[in-house]
Amino acid sequence: MSIRAFIGIDFNQAVKKELNTFQKRFEKYAQKGRWKHIDNFHITLKFLGEISVLKAEQIDNVLKDLCRSKEPFNISFGDLGFFAGRNTIKALWFGISEGVEQLESLYKEIDKSLITLGFPKEKRKFVPHITIAQDVIFKCDFSIIKEAIGAPDIGKIPVDRLYLFKSEQIENKRVYTKISEYELLGFKKL
Repeated sequence: MSIRAFIGIDFNQAVKKELNTFQKRFEKYAQKGRWKHIDNFHITLKFLGEISVLKAEQIDNVLKDLCRSKEPFNISFGDLGFFAGRNTIKALWFGISEGVEQLESLYKEIDKSLITLGFPKEKRKFVPHITIAQDVIFKCDFSIIKEAIGAPDIGKIPVDRLYLFKSEQIENKRVYTKISEYELLGFKKL
């Protein structure tokens, strides 16, 4: 048996509701798009693809070890951005303005640690973000919309744990389920 999985950071419901409020403002300007469900807002640190239960256990051990030495930190949301597709905005997202260095450090250490388990090193530049929609076509220029709506000012959001998520299609909807949790403990290595 295998699961489609990724490693990421989750948010509490209050943060997700704030993001959802901004997401709905963008929907008004869109001709079409696939809007992320509020429960699926997260930051991906490593997409794993299809993995076996045995591989999930190995990843679990790696992440437990890695998170023991990582200290909790805060993030803040930054500017709105997107990854371009052919004729659409492939992914519309909120970027991160504070905590980028810590996120990049986690990303690099996870990526490096998982090479020993057979996962390829990520070639793309890491851009920490929260995807709010995919395959979006707006009714007017994105810069006009961006200026009209602005970016969420939710304040500092604590990051004190990572999760191994399972991603599955249930009744034609993408559902992310936490299968393991890893607290950032901040212990110094001896």
